[in-house]
Amino acid sequence: MLPVLSAGAAPEWIVSAWYGADDAPTLASCRGRVTALETFQMLCPGCISHGLPQAQRLRAAFAPDDLVVLGLHTVFEHHAVMGPDALEAFLHEYRLGFPVGVDAPGEGPLPRTMELYGLRGTPSLLLFDREGRLRAHHFGAADDLRVGAEVGELLAT
Repeated sequence: MLPVLSAGAAPEWIVSAWYGADDAPTLASCRGRVTALETFQMLCPGCISHGLPQAQRLRAAFAPDDLVVLGLHTVFEHHAVMGPDALEAFLHEYRLGFPVGVDAPGEGPLPRTMELYGLRGTPSLLLFDREGRLRAHHFGAADDLRVGAEVGELLAT
């Protein structure tokens, strides 16, 4: 059984804008379904080669009524070149197929959700159970079989 990484529901993401979503997804609005949040930067090689493709495979492998897949563009370096216009072009070219939020800027160099969750960098994959509790946090390349097994375990509970 996966451990519960947060007591009660995890804190809400702090997002300044959403792309590909009619209504802004929140952790609360995802309750009742397992949620996968893939944090990335568009200039991060690991995000391009592993994190985002894995999120796309999760989206394809599980029914949207069971698993919500979301992206979070969380910029902590190269701020000047990763603005809204560049992100829109990136999302158009990569056709991710799931909503992507923009992590709100923080007081310092780290965006607010990144700081709130203590993320060490990108790519990071956060898995939340049906109650909105953080159950898994992967930094860097996570094995597809392991992630699939974790999602399956969360869906079974």
